Amino acid sequence: MRDPSDIVMAISHDSSSFLGLIKVIVVQGKQLAVRDFRSSDPYVVVKLDNQTAKTRVINNCLNPVWNEEITLSVTEPVGVLNLSVFDKDRFKADDKMGLAQLSLQPIASAARLRRFVQSSAGETRIRTVVPGRDNCLVKDSCICCVDGEIVQSVWLRLNEVETGEIELKLKWINVDQPAT
Repeated sequence: MRDPSDIVMAISHDSSSFLGLIKVIVVQGKQLAVRDFRSSDPYVVVKLDNQTAKTRVINNCLNPVWNEEITLSVTEPVGVLNLSVFDKDRFKADDKMGLAQLSLQPIASAARLRRFVQSSAGETRIRTVVPGRDNCLVKDSCICCVDGEIVQSVWLRLNEVETGEIELKLKWINVDQPAT
């Protein structure tokens, strides 16, 4: 797991398109597809632009709990977080268990609004993102300012598979860019 400060230092000093970091917690999967005899050995690959990370494999489980944290840099234009779920196989190529996408534009916009939201203890709802044809949301997802941090919890329906959902928690991290 990379330290967020390492990611910031890796970004070019003249990169005016750097917006911040997004901490993605891959919480759990629910009712994932069977790809082995009676179960699956799922893991998740998370991609944003040219960055890729993956969770550990959970053996023999259709409702895995990962609770794994991945930190990615976000640049302008704000990209789409892509998730691919696979079944780990020992002697052949890993089986696909579904795909999901999540636009990071809503949370990036909320992070920009953060400057105007009263900084107080507790939770302030900034925006609600609703399920639609242009996203994989299972249900409404609220973007909130909680104790000064911009956070979003989402359940995503997996596409290109008969069943499965993935839960994520997102947290925006504002990072001051190094001086040029």
